[in-house]
Amino acid sequence: MAALGMGPALLFCPGDRPDRFQKAADRADAVILDLEDAVGGETKTAAREAVQAATLDPARTIVRVQDASAAGFDDDLAAVAASPFRTVMLAKAESSEQVDRVVAAVPDARVVVLCETARGVLAAESLVAHDAVVGIMWGAEDLVASLGGTSSRDESSAYRDVAMHARSRVLLAAGAFGVTAIDAIRADITDLDGAHAEAADAAASGFGAKAAIHPNHIEPYRRAFAPTAEQVAEAQRVLAAAEATPGVFSFEGRMVDEPILRHARSVVARAAAGDDS
Repeated sequence: MAALGMGPALLFCPGDRPDRFQKAADRADAVILDLEDAVGGETKTAAREAVQAATLDPARTIVRVQDASAAGFDDDLAAVAASPFRTVMLAKAESSEQVDRVVAAVPDARVVVLCETARGVLAAESLVAHDAVVGIMWGAEDLVASLGGTSSRDESSAYRDVAMHARSRVLLAAGAFGVTAIDAIRADITDLDGAHAEAADAAASGFGAKAAIHPNHIEPYRRAFAPTAEQVAEAQRVLAAAEATPGVFSFEGRMVDEPILRHARSVVARAAAGDDS
């Protein structure tokens, strides 16, 4: 399986606002040109034409298409096929057969499946097992709506249990099949501290990226995913000590075994990825 490999801060941009495409791409690690929720029915055609004409870097561009049951799904895929872009986010993904439809229309597509319904979350494992899938994302509000609920968060802004279950299931599926897990957007665009805390939890838990609907969240996301200098230094010390002391050993007051070393390698790798970006 392949990973997405676009960096940790992904920014949605309405497909019918080509004037914002380059600005979004400049601010984020990757831009998601949206042909689904951000675009009204009356501007779908204009949005598809804008995506086809866009000159963004394909290596840092994703196109979100409508779900497979939507009337304009095939038109969205045709627009992607006629564009320079080959990374497709499938909204409300629920089956590997839907991924097959994406690949049939865009033969070299790299697919990010978006699990935001009950069926989609339950199908997470079969979705990421598909050879074309490079990433999986979850969505809280559509998921809760599909259950008949009214809000994914409680009065303290914390996710409800069902949303956390979906988040965990998507993350575990991604880890089991070696694809990138993308954490859901945060709708409160003014709460930058909350955005940072949520992204820090995502990074520590194993998500490879987090999506945003406003550029204000890009800096907190990047800061959250980038290890601090202290974390990198500690990880490097642990790895250096492991080279001199094979097996389980005591280091700076704690026992170190292979899982701890894997954590340290992850920190160093994330720091290196940030330096290369």
